[in-house]
Amino acid sequence: MVDSNDQTAAVLEAIEAITERIESEKQHLIDLDSAIGDADHGANLARGFEAAHEETADMADADPANVVKTAGTALISEVGGASGPLYGGYLEKVQDRGDARVGDKTMVDAIVPAVDTYRKSIEEDDLHPLTALSKAVDAAERGVEFTVPLQAKKGRASYLGARSVGHQDPGATSTLFMLEELLNVASEHLEGDIDRDATSPTIPDEESEDG
Repeated sequence: MVDSNDQTAAVLEAIEAITERIESEKQHLIDLDSAIGDADHGANLARGFEAAHEETADMADADPANVVKTAGTALISEVGGASGPLYGGYLEKVQDRGDARVGDKTMVDAIVPAVDTYRKSIEEDDLHPLTALSKAVDAAERGVEFTVPLQAKKGRASYLGARSVGHQDPGATSTLFMLEELLNVASEHLEGDIDRDATSPTIPDEESEDG
Protein backbone atom coordinates (compact mmCIF):
# COMPACT_ATOMS: atom_id res chain seq x y z
CA MET A 1 0.00 0.00 0.00
CA VAL A 2 1.37 3.41 -1.02
CA ASP A 3 1.17 5.85 1.88
CA SER A 4 -0.61 9.18 1.69
CA ASN A 5 2.55 11.27 1.32
CA ASP A 6 3.69 9.19 -1.63
CA GLN A 7 0.25 9.45 -3.19
CA THR A 8 0.28 13.21 -2.82
CA ALA A 9 3.73 13.41 -4.37
CA ALA A 10 2.56 11.32 -7.32
CA VAL A 11 -0.52 13.50 -7.83
CA LEU A 12 1.59 16.66 -7.77
CA GLU A 13 4.03 15.14 -10.24
CA ALA A 14 1.12 14.21 -12.50
CA ILE A 15 -0.29 17.74 -12.42
CA GLU A 16 3.11 19.16 -13.28
CA ALA A 17 3.66 16.62 -16.07
CA ILE A 18 0.23 17.28 -17.59
CA THR A 19 0.79 21.03 -17.37
CA GLU A 20 4.05 20.72 -19.27
CA ARG A 21 2.57 18.34 -21.84
CA ILE A 22 -0.44 20.54 -22.57
CA GLU A 23 1.83 23.57 -22.92
CA SER A 24 4.07 21.69 -25.37
CA GLU A 25 1.03 20.49 -27.36
CA LYS A 26 -0.83 23.81 -27.18
CA GLN A 27 -0.34 24.77 -30.82
CA HIS A 28 -1.27 21.28 -32.00
CA LEU A 29 -4.52 21.47 -30.01
CA ILE A 30 -5.17 24.96 -31.38
CA ASP A 31 -4.71 23.65 -34.91
CA LEU A 32 -7.12 20.76 -34.31
CA ASP A 33 -9.69 23.12 -32.82
CA SER A 34 -9.25 25.60 -35.67
CA ALA A 35 -10.71 23.04 -38.04
CA ILE A 36 -13.94 22.38 -36.13
CA GLY A 37 -14.14 24.81 -33.21
CA ASP A 38 -13.11 28.18 -31.82
CA ALA A 39 -9.35 27.56 -32.08
CA ASP A 40 -9.02 28.26 -28.35
CA HIS A 41 -8.88 24.76 -26.85
CA GLY A 42 -5.09 24.60 -26.57
CA ALA A 43 -4.66 28.06 -25.07
CA ASN A 44 -7.56 27.69 -22.64
CA LEU A 45 -6.44 24.29 -21.41
CA ALA A 46 -2.83 25.40 -21.03
CA ARG A 47 -3.98 28.36 -18.96
CA GLY A 48 -6.17 26.13 -16.83
CA PHE A 49 -3.46 23.61 -16.03
CA GLU A 50 -0.97 26.36 -15.29
CA ALA A 51 -3.46 27.68 -12.74
CA ALA A 52 -3.97 24.17 -11.33
CA HIS A 53 -0.21 23.73 -11.04
CA GLU A 54 0.19 27.05 -9.24
CA GLU A 55 -2.70 26.36 -6.86
CA THR A 56 -1.32 22.96 -5.84
CA ALA A 57 2.38 23.77 -5.79
CA ASP A 58 2.50 24.17 -1.99
CA MET A 59 0.27 21.20 -1.13
CA ALA A 60 2.96 18.60 -0.49
CA ASP A 61 1.53 17.90 2.98
CA ALA A 62 -2.10 17.81 1.88
CA ASP A 63 -4.31 14.79 1.42
CA PRO A 64 -4.15 13.59 -2.22
CA ALA A 65 -7.91 13.94 -2.59
CA ASN A 66 -7.68 17.59 -1.61
CA VAL A 67 -4.94 18.14 -4.18
CA VAL A 68 -7.13 16.67 -6.89
CA LYS A 69 -10.11 18.77 -5.76
CA THR A 70 -8.01 21.94 -5.76
CA ALA A 71 -6.71 21.22 -9.24
CA GLY A 72 -10.22 20.51 -10.50
CA THR A 73 -11.54 23.74 -9.02
CA ALA A 74 -8.75 25.70 -10.69
CA LEU A 75 -9.58 24.13 -14.03
CA ILE A 76 -13.26 24.95 -13.67
CA SER A 77 -12.41 28.55 -12.78
CA GLU A 78 -9.75 29.22 -15.40
CA VAL A 79 -10.67 27.28 -18.53
CA GLY A 80 -13.19 29.08 -20.71
CA GLY A 81 -16.18 27.61 -22.50
CA ALA A 82 -17.39 24.13 -21.67
CA SER A 83 -13.98 22.55 -21.17
CA GLY A 84 -13.35 23.86 -17.66
CA PRO A 85 -16.29 22.18 -15.93
CA LEU A 86 -15.79 19.07 -18.02
CA TYR A 87 -12.11 18.59 -17.28
CA GLY A 88 -12.69 19.49 -13.66
CA GLY A 89 -15.20 16.65 -13.14
CA TYR A 90 -15.41 12.88 -13.34
CA LEU A 91 -16.87 10.67 -16.08
CA GLU A 92 -20.50 10.74 -14.97
CA LYS A 93 -20.37 14.49 -14.42
CA VAL A 94 -18.74 14.99 -17.82
CA GLN A 95 -21.48 13.04 -19.56
CA ASP A 96 -24.31 14.61 -17.57
CA ARG A 97 -23.05 18.17 -18.01
CA GLY A 98 -22.27 17.88 -21.69
CA ASP A 99 -25.00 15.35 -22.50
CA ALA A 100 -22.46 13.65 -24.77
CA ARG A 101 -22.16 9.96 -25.52
CA VAL A 102 -19.65 7.83 -27.38
CA GLY A 103 -19.90 8.62 -31.07
CA ASP A 104 -20.73 12.32 -30.63
CA LYS A 105 -17.12 13.34 -31.46
CA THR A 106 -16.14 14.76 -28.07
CA MET A 107 -13.71 14.05 -25.24
CA VAL A 108 -16.16 11.35 -24.14
CA ASP A 109 -14.94 9.21 -27.04
CA ALA A 110 -11.58 8.96 -25.24
CA ILE A 111 -12.74 8.98 -21.62
CA VAL A 112 -15.38 6.24 -21.79
CA PRO A 113 -13.18 3.60 -23.44
CA ALA A 114 -10.39 4.42 -21.00
CA VAL A 115 -12.59 4.14 -17.91
CA ASP A 116 -14.39 1.02 -19.12
CA THR A 117 -11.12 -0.68 -20.02
CA TYR A 118 -9.57 0.21 -16.68
CA ARG A 119 -12.58 -1.13 -14.76
CA LYS A 120 -12.63 -4.35 -16.77
CA SER A 121 -8.89 -4.82 -16.36
CA ILE A 122 -9.14 -4.47 -12.58
CA GLU A 123 -12.52 -6.02 -11.78
CA GLU A 124 -12.73 -8.84 -14.32
CA ASP A 125 -9.18 -9.53 -15.50
CA ASP A 126 -7.52 -8.93 -12.10
CA LEU A 127 -4.62 -7.05 -13.68
CA HIS A 128 -2.06 -4.93 -11.87
CA PRO A 129 -3.16 -1.26 -11.67
CA LEU A 130 -0.24 -0.12 -13.84
CA THR A 131 -1.09 -2.66 -16.52
CA ALA A 132 -4.75 -1.68 -16.31
CA LEU A 133 -3.86 1.99 -16.70
CA SER A 134 -1.67 1.27 -19.72
CA LYS A 135 -4.52 -0.61 -21.37
CA ALA A 136 -6.83 2.30 -20.57
CA VAL A 137 -4.44 4.68 -22.33
CA ASP A 138 -4.42 2.43 -25.37
CA ALA A 139 -8.22 2.38 -25.38
CA ALA A 140 -8.26 6.18 -25.20
CA GLU A 141 -5.90 6.35 -28.17
CA ARG A 142 -8.26 4.14 -30.14
CA GLY A 143 -11.08 6.43 -29.10
CA VAL A 144 -9.23 9.46 -30.45
CA GLU A 145 -8.71 7.70 -33.78
CA PHE A 146 -12.39 6.78 -33.73
CA THR A 147 -13.38 10.48 -33.73
CA VAL A 148 -11.80 11.25 -37.11
CA PRO A 149 -14.51 9.83 -39.43
CA LEU A 150 -17.38 10.92 -37.18
CA GLN A 151 -19.74 13.81 -37.76
CA ALA A 152 -19.87 15.96 -34.63
CA LYS A 153 -23.15 15.97 -32.72
CA LYS A 154 -22.23 18.24 -29.80
CA GLY A 155 -20.59 21.61 -29.29
CA ARG A 156 -19.54 24.14 -31.90
CA ALA A 157 -18.21 21.40 -34.16
CA SER A 158 -21.78 20.16 -34.63
CA TYR A 159 -22.62 23.41 -36.45
CA LEU A 160 -20.37 22.27 -39.30
CA GLY A 161 -22.46 19.20 -40.03
CA ALA A 162 -20.74 16.93 -42.55
CA ARG A 163 -17.75 19.28 -42.71
CA SER A 164 -16.68 18.05 -39.28
CA VAL A 165 -15.98 14.61 -40.74
CA GLY A 166 -12.31 13.83 -41.23
CA HIS A 167 -11.05 15.91 -38.31
CA GLN A 168 -9.66 14.58 -35.02
CA ASP A 169 -11.49 15.87 -31.97
CA PRO A 170 -9.28 18.23 -29.91
CA GLY A 171 -10.97 17.39 -26.60
CA ALA A 172 -10.43 13.67 -27.05
CA THR A 173 -6.84 14.39 -28.05
CA SER A 174 -6.04 16.45 -24.97
CA THR A 175 -7.68 13.79 -22.82
CA LEU A 176 -5.27 11.23 -24.30
CA PHE A 177 -2.31 13.51 -23.55
CA MET A 178 -3.38 13.72 -19.90
CA LEU A 179 -3.80 9.96 -19.59
CA GLU A 180 -0.40 9.37 -21.17
CA GLU A 181 1.22 11.63 -18.59
CA LEU A 182 -0.66 9.89 -15.78
CA LEU A 183 0.76 6.60 -17.04
CA ASN A 184 4.27 8.01 -17.23
CA VAL A 185 4.10 9.20 -13.62
CA ALA A 186 2.44 6.00 -12.41
CA SER A 187 5.21 3.92 -13.99
CA GLU A 188 7.71 5.74 -11.77
CA HIS A 189 5.78 4.95 -8.59
CA LEU A 190 4.35 1.49 -9.23
CA GLU A 191 5.93 -1.79 -10.17
CA GLY A 192 4.19 -3.68 -12.92
CA ASP A 193 4.01 -4.32 -16.65
CA ILE A 194 2.90 -1.80 -19.25
CA ASP A 195 0.72 -3.26 -21.99
CA ARG A 196 -0.64 -0.79 -24.53
CA ASP A 197 -2.46 -3.51 -26.46
CA ALA A 198 -6.13 -3.16 -25.55
CA THR A 199 -9.53 -2.88 -27.13
CA SER A 200 -12.66 -1.36 -25.71
CA PRO A 201 -16.16 -2.71 -26.35
CA THR A 202 -17.38 0.86 -25.79
CA ILE A 203 -16.08 1.90 -29.21
CA PRO A 204 -18.86 0.93 -31.63
CA ASP A 205 -16.71 -0.05 -34.60
CA GLU A 206 -14.57 -2.34 -32.43
CA GLU A 207 -17.67 -3.85 -30.86
CA SER A 208 -19.01 -4.79 -34.28
CA GLU A 209 -15.70 -6.29 -35.30
CA ASP A 210 -15.48 -8.34 -32.12
CA GLY A 211 -19.11 -9.40 -32.32
